[in-house]
Amino acid sequence: MAKIQMKTPLVEMDGDEMTRILWQMIKDELLLPFIDLKTEYYDLGLKYRNETDDQVTIDSAEATKKYGVAVKCATITPNHARMSEYDLKKMYKSPNGTIRAILDGTVFRTPIIVKGIEPCVRNWKKPITLARHAYGDVYKNSEMYIDKPGDAYIVFRGEDGTEREELIQHFDAPGVIQGMHNMDASIRSFARSCFNYALEMGQSVWFGSKDTISKTYDARFKAIFQEIFDTEFSEKFKEAGLEYFYSLIDDIVARVMKTEGGFIWACKNYDGDVMSDMVSSAFGSLAMMTSVLVSPDGVYEYEAAHGTVQRHYYKHLKGEETSTNSVATIFAWTGALRKRGELDEIPELVSFADRLEKATVETIESGRMTRDLALITTIENPEVLNSREFILAIKERLA
Repeated sequence: MAKIQMKTPLVEMDGDEMTRILWQMIKDELLLPFIDLKTEYYDLGLKYRNETDDQVTIDSAEATKKYGVAVKCATITPNHARMSEYDLKKMYKSPNGTIRAILDGTVFRTPIIVKGIEPCVRNWKKPITLARHAYGDVYKNSEMYIDKPGDAYIVFRGEDGTEREELIQHFDAPGVIQGMHNMDASIRSFARSCFNYALEMGQSVWFGSKDTISKTYDARFKAIFQEIFDTEFSEKFKEAGLEYFYSLIDDIVARVMKTEGGFIWACKNYDGDVMSDMVSSAFGSLAMMTSVLVSPDGVYEYEAAHGTVQRHYYKHLKGEETSTNSVATIFAWTGALRKRGELDEIPELVSFADRLEKATVETIESGRMTRDLALITTIENPEVLNSREFILAIKERLA
């Protein structure tokens, strides 16, 4: 069978640990036999990011702006333990945060629904899509350890020579401070992305923050969302029979647990990070969720929403068998390939992405799955496959 031909490369961002192993398996077994795969490759593994002083991450984001579509493997955001383990020059920021800051836009994450994997929340009947703001907050923060008594201030020096400051805290003893920021333009892009995506999907939008406590920062998000909705989307939502609902984030969390799902939950950056893991885990597994960053100018970056599966990687290095769920990573590739096919008008590539997703879901629904799903499935006597066996089972069904 002739391989499907591509016109424009995907930007390929390789990653770390067990997901890096799965990344290569997926390419070797599920993609390269069927597609004349064209990618512009960037190694975002922590070792190479360290060698390049993280320039490779910036380069990959700029390439994504050039080509329009990227696919990204899970990567390590280093902590103190990783500093020693990888002999790092410094504690680099989240590569996802760096890429999102360059591309702007919104991350949309949706559970992958499979028969036999039932949500932990019994009344959830439809997927809940998390719309996560992709700029600023803690992912682009500045931090400082305070080691002596004194005063910490927020200071703003205007280009016109004016200056404003506000006391954060008087320290009598050691402690820590953190400074975060956001931009009106990015918040506006976030709001428009959410409302446009809602119209496209035919789903209402819920948004929550903590404006009662954060009376300037979170209140700015609330005000901009309401302004954008009132001036640009109110009539469109009314015609489509949709609604926009704002409440405090803690109230939203309580309400979400009692719904049937089927709506878009808009979250600030960190809230979206946490709540997307909660939603995906409650629907079945962290490895059963799609994730795509959509920028305001139509640039797409597809990724797995979970981490690098460190524990399984250490087992793999010892030669021990692992049963690691690769579904989210497979769907990152299919999402990118489908979008590339749509943009380049290659229906065969779009169809291939659809078939690969269908083969993946049907493999699980046939009772063949990784251990994490076997522990929660309602399918009787599931066959537990190791990491490679699961990918090969999908390949068999796909072929």
